[in-house]
Amino acid sequence: MEYVPAVARWLHFMAGVMWIGLLYYFNFVQVAALKAATADGTAAGITKHVAPRALLYFRWAAVVTWLAGAALLSDKFVDAFTLRHGMAGIGVGAWLGTIMLFNVWALIWPNQQKILGLKPATDEEKNKARRVAFLASRANVALSMPMLFFMAGGWSHRAIFGL
Repeated sequence: MEYVPAVARWLHFMAGVMWIGLLYYFNFVQVAALKAATADGTAAGITKHVAPRALLYFRWAAVVTWLAGAALLSDKFVDAFTLRHGMAGIGVGAWLGTIMLFNVWALIWPNQQKILGLKPATDEEKNKARRVAFLASRANVALSMPMLFFMAGGWSHRAIFGL
């Protein structure tokens, strides 16, 4: 049974690196690159080939990260999400990650489908979708910093004190 926490920790870490790495890629690299590529008429390569694949890994890395984190919490899951019994630090991180997961699946992905033409949408709907996806993605960047702080602090506290 000691393999389950080890595998869950490894999955949580690796999927989390992929999720947050892609989040930062989208916000700090791709947004600016798309503006430049749109200006010179080369954006189709990004929107047709790169963005859909990156979004696939992005959204499923979010799910794997959350599920592996839940597995790591195991019998402390409820304590973490109710911020009780010494689990407030990791619980705040878990709540932030949960909000970010919701943003990925309920706001970013449905709107990106419209933006990328994977789902039919009028120009007006695409413009609204761009704004919603942009704001949700930027909110996730902002939430990622305290989320990483609380989750790293929560785990090191648990490891040090055996909680």
